[in-house]
Parts: sequence; structure tokens; C-alpha cells
Amino acid sequence: MSSGITIRDIDPKDKSWLTREARQVGVSMEEFVRRLIHEKRTKTERRPKPSEAFARHFGKDHGVEPPSKTRWKHSPLSFAGEDRE
Repeated sequence: MSSGITIRDIDPKDKSWLTREARQVGVSMEEFVRRLIHEKRTKTERRPKPSEAFARHFGKDHGVEPPSKTRWKHSPLSFAGEDRE
């Protein structure tokens, strides 16, 4: 399966830079752009907080709700280190 990237209205200077860089690496310009996008995405991904991971796997969407504080007289869940980010 092949997928192509179409970039419209790109500055000619940027296009020539992309072409030069892709040629130096030895790949097509499309593959070079894919690698740039992948690199940028992996650098900007952040690690989820423990409470976010818990909610994703056991949250209301999955039928799990922590008991209310007043009924069971306990403190809500808290994870050490969340406030440091």
C-alpha cells in the first residue's frame, strides 16, 4: 500500500531545502517529510499522569467509579508527584 503526501503552497526555498536534505539522506522527499513528522510527534508526546492512565483504563467509560468521599469516609485517590509537572 502506497500513500503519497501532497504539500500545496510550499515556499520554493523550503521545497529546495527538503529536496537537498532528502537527497543527502538518500530517501525520497515524501519519506523525508514522513520522518520529520514522526520525529516531531515522538518528541512532543508526553507521558500521561498516573491518574490519567487509571481513568483511561478504569474510568466511568469502563463502568468503574470510585466511591464518594462522604459515603465511605475516605480521601479521593491522589498520586504522588503529579503536582511537580
